[in-house]
Amino acid sequence: MARSFCLPVVLVAAFIAISVSHADTVESPGCDGSTPKQCIALALDAMGGQQKLDAIHSIQLDIISHAALVEQSYRQAPFITSYERDKTTIDLAGQRIRTEAHAVWPESDPHQAEFDNTLIATPTGGVYHSAQGDSPCSLADLDATREALALGPLRVLSAAMQAADLHYEAAQTLRSTTHTVVAFTWNKTPVRILLNRFNHLPDAVETTAQFHDFWYYWGDVQQRVYWDNWKYAQGIVYPTNEITERNGILWNSAQTLDVQFNVPVDEKNFTFDAKAAQQSAQQKGWARPFHGDKSTSLAQGIDLYTGSWNTTIVRQQDGIVILETPISNTFTQGIFEEAKKKYPGEKIKAVLSTSDSWPHVGGIRFDVTQGMPVYILDLNQPLLDRMAAAPHISDPDALQTSPKKPDWKIVSAKVEIGTGPNRMELYPIRGASTERQYMVYFPEHHLLYASDTLVMNPDKTLYDPELMREVRQAVEREHLTVDTVYAMHQSPERWSDVVSLLEKTS
Repeated sequence: MARSFCLPVVLVAAFIAISVSHADTVESPGCDGSTPKQCIALALDAMGGQQKLDAIHSIQLDIISHAALVEQSYRQAPFITSYERDKTTIDLAGQRIRTEAHAVWPESDPHQAEFDNTLIATPTGGVYHSAQGDSPCSLADLDATREALALGPLRVLSAAMQAADLHYEAAQTLRSTTHTVVAFTWNKTPVRILLNRFNHLPDAVETTAQFHDFWYYWGDVQQRVYWDNWKYAQGIVYPTNEITERNGILWNSAQTLDVQFNVPVDEKNFTFDAKAAQQSAQQKGWARPFHGDKSTSLAQGIDLYTGSWNTTIVRQQDGIVILETPISNTFTQGIFEEAKKKYPGEKIKAVLSTSDSWPHVGGIRFDVTQGMPVYILDLNQPLLDRMAAAPHISDPDALQTSPKKPDWKIVSAKVEIGTGPNRMELYPIRGASTERQYMVYFPEHHLLYASDTLVMNPDKTLYDPELMREVRQAVEREHLTVDTVYAMHQSPERWSDVVSLLEKTS
């Protein structure tokens, strides 16, 4: 008995020895022989010193930036780009931010590409401020506000110094230079700071988190924020260039044209509607529920459910087909429940997912957990493979806890689904702006679902006529007879009316 008891003790001792040995051998270039806190102290000194950094209570920035529209680009990489010029005040003492933004959006109608908005936010709530009143900001805005206040250039080193779990991790090479990596946990988020071995400045900050913007669909996102173009201002060495990379994609680049510290904060600029700010933190974000109260019968057994993202439940002779499962697992689960409630006892046999835009495929992971055959366009499979495999460890969904292999049905040419009056035909559109979408045609009803191409402006003009021009070309190419057309964001319209509007834009 004694002999069998000694073996685990020896193994435990060996494990401890190996762990200590590994900790002692983690490379910390530029901080050799120093503790993680001593290494952070060197970085603080390189930026001007702890005392000077702590004395900064406000920052005023003039920033010009651009962002890759990863979730909106019609043909994926290389992505189309949006632009912005911001006047930002960061009140570190008051833990709040005000940004006056002038944006240029490339997918707008002619002469409507430029617009202004003002964000006022704290870590617990915020608003979009305008002359017409305040409205709740997004959860993504609150995420960005918390990160800017706690993990921005002037505060991230202090956050590291105060962390109970500060430690070294394996060194990384950045721009051909080996960097020491110090790591800690902030707000349940793992944070890694990459310190330059020669000058000790923090050249990058890495986090792993789930976001509330369009990156929500990728679960645990690897973010790296690069800092560069360091400038000496008022005794502080400050990075005027910030580039954000997410999952290896260079997403956003911002250049500070002017920085001023400790500018007096005008309280009037931070006045906002407290009720609207409170509502901002109570939003469900993309994980919003499905509501089946707004439905329209397009034909017997074809029911359209309208909202910010439309979905259609189609009854065929051998089962139910769901046309689009957008937004989120929560929303898509509601669609499945509605189909089962409407047609009790009938199986859901397939899902049609016609586009690659991230919110439009937000329910794909739920579809996979249900073992659904999902009809996707051939060009979209690489993206959807990655989305199905994306890690969701910090907030596990059903696919994370019970992995399944997707059952993709690839649409590369005409595909027929079902028989009878509600049979469907799927056709890739293949236009320059519609390359990653397919349309769904109901031959018996002369009804066309045009994916994400048709949107009517309030004045009954077409938003982005090029999209519908390409749909019209596809309809003519396939010799389809269409009486009615609808889409992801548009209720049914007469095809002849849409064609007339299209011709007026020529």
